[in-house]
Amino acid sequence: MIGTLADLLRQFELERLEVNLFRGASRDIGSPQVFGGQVLGQALTAAYATVPGDRHVHSLHSYFLRRGDFDRPIVYQVDRSRDGHSFSSRRVIAIQNGEQIFTFSASFHLAEPGLDHQSTMPQVPGPESLPDWSRPSAEVALRLPEKMRRFLVRERPFELRPVDPVDYIDPKPSPPLQHIWLRTAGALPDDPRLHRCLLAYISDFNLLGTATRPHATDFSSENLTMASIDHAMWFHRDFRIDDWLLYSMDSPSASGARGFARGSLYDRSGRLVASTAQEGLVRVRT
Repeated sequence: MIGTLADLLRQFELERLEVNLFRGASRDIGSPQVFGGQVLGQALTAAYATVPGDRHVHSLHSYFLRRGDFDRPIVYQVDRSRDGHSFSSRRVIAIQNGEQIFTFSASFHLAEPGLDHQSTMPQVPGPESLPDWSRPSAEVALRLPEKMRRFLVRERPFELRPVDPVDYIDPKPSPPLQHIWLRTAGALPDDPRLHRCLLAYISDFNLLGTATRPHATDFSSENLTMASIDHAMWFHRDFRIDDWLLYSMDSPSASGARGFARGSLYDRSGRLVASTAQEGLVRVRT
């Protein structure tokens, strides 16, 4: 296990301050504020700590309210909304500097049999035939503006292999679609809760960017502001995040300084394991 993955796992070891109160540490990953996926994953971890062990998250909905400061801890307050016969509901508020920065609700379900169908996985090249794009090459990195280089060149806890990588130096308009193979950069314990929390973490990466592809967006521009507004996930089937998953994303709409994107996650065998949806701020100042 590489150091960045081990450090990421430590971020999900929240300190329990009270029965329903937890504290988590943040990391600077090169973005101007706390990475939204980190807050999402930690909130899910806090909720899981209050749920019976035989139930797993099947859906979550969240809103990003304020920028998080990665130099300060984040406190997660869990509300045990309901524990029913087969479902549990939880609400989580993330607090920093005395203010809410994130709200979250999730539902957990006791596994049971039922009807089964799914959409078909897109036909794309497998991960073995694609280059690792977790970080740009040294040649490309030298040509990147400092703002982008700080974010892109860091060692990451995930391997990312896009089918059609974005050209950060000279972007061209392209359809609002992208497919990325991803997995953790090392093996993980057999803990379904951990795998779902880590998928929540990485699901916020690249999703909103799908809405910018038709516009050949210059990500290094000081006139571009992008931020997640909300994020929703549905977990359909068990999976392992330390084995390859295909993240298939599309953006059906962008308007009013907001972009909307949705995603489907498939395992190597073609099973649909999770779905995502997100709206985010995409503001271009002229």
